[in-house]
Amino acid sequence: MLPILLVLLVTTVFLARFGTEDLTGALTYAGRISGALLLLASAVILLGSVAVVDHWFRRRCGSSGMVALFGTVTAASVNALLLVTTVTDGDSIPYLALWCLLMAGSVWASVMVYRSSAVIPAPKRVATAVIISTGIALANFSYTELYQPSHQEASPVIRMAVGQPVKKPDGTAFALPVDITLENHSEVGFYVFGTQFHVMGYRVPLSLTDRLALEWRSDVRSSNPLSRREIHEPGQLVEASEWMSAGQWIEPGGTFATQELVELPASTPYDQLSLYATANLARKDRLGLEQEVRSGYSWDRTYHVPKWQQGKGDYVIYHGRIRENNAIAEHTRDPRYVTLWWVFSPHSVDLYASIKRLGEEDRILPASEMYELNNRYGIVDAVAGRLDQTLWNIKQA
Repeated sequence: MLPILLVLLVTTVFLARFGTEDLTGALTYAGRISGALLLLASAVILLGSVAVVDHWFRRRCGSSGMVALFGTVTAASVNALLLVTTVTDGDSIPYLALWCLLMAGSVWASVMVYRSSAVIPAPKRVATAVIISTGIALANFSYTELYQPSHQEASPVIRMAVGQPVKKPDGTAFALPVDITLENHSEVGFYVFGTQFHVMGYRVPLSLTDRLALEWRSDVRSSNPLSRREIHEPGQLVEASEWMSAGQWIEPGGTFATQELVELPASTPYDQLSLYATANLARKDRLGLEQEVRSGYSWDRTYHVPKWQQGKGDYVIYHGRIRENNAIAEHTRDPRYVTLWWVFSPHSVDLYASIKRLGEEDRILPASEMYELNNRYGIVDAVAGRLDQTLWNIKQA
């Protein structure tokens, strides 16, 4: 009896702990339902523990054997699901060993209770109840672990609009207002890992004659539009900024609007500006982001520079701990950290995020793992641009 009680009580403690955390703090409605089911299972197993004592000693309750058997079978089923979850999704060796022991122990306990002359009235009804409850648990497990992570919804949209240029009173410079709007039309909120707005300046001389096919091929190799008369020269970074702070969020149906000013001298050599706005976001129902998001700079050597980043220019990084969307994953997976890289040089600006464990900074993730991470945490990139603005009319005004 004592080993059976030990297995049941240890299972009860862990299920009650995970169930309480999910019921009060899971990020999705399905996660909170899972928490309620875990608490219900812990109550059934605890009741089964009481029934085990009565069945072994006093047998005051005629159905104590059946209740004890139901408690041990419930423990075996839940421990099996926890074991499968840890094997397929977890990193923790201690928890993996614990679920193996508890599952083996609860299966053994079920066999021992069944062999102890437990009387099961209406065995068909009991079997039906067990099958239904197991089916509900499997359905909930499949939804939270399989369907929900792969379910994609609409991502936020960035819109840019260029306003009328404003000239300085003495005519030596002008300002170009750019309105940036982030709209979230989906049913979930999003954390903002990072944003960037940058402007590239281009000289666009015109050829007096039609350009040769060889020059068109050069346009294609350089990812420039094909043009019969325009001669494309490499662009130069004119301005770059962050238009929404890392760690903020936008709620379902929410909108965030801001305005950037691009100021240039009237004698600027550029004929055209190209404007870009980007936001890197993650779904609030897939992860939690700690409020403290630390920043670092390449020139301060605040953070370790991974090998794949060395020599690519200056950068600003934002680093923060993320939380899983349910208690089981939070306890069985190693802590993950998001690092947002905002890399800039005289000729380009890049923004990208990575989610890794500590000590994995130098590891280059394969495409399959990147896809899995993006899908698991709902990471999306919202992009606006390229939005071209000619400067000929402004410079001549």
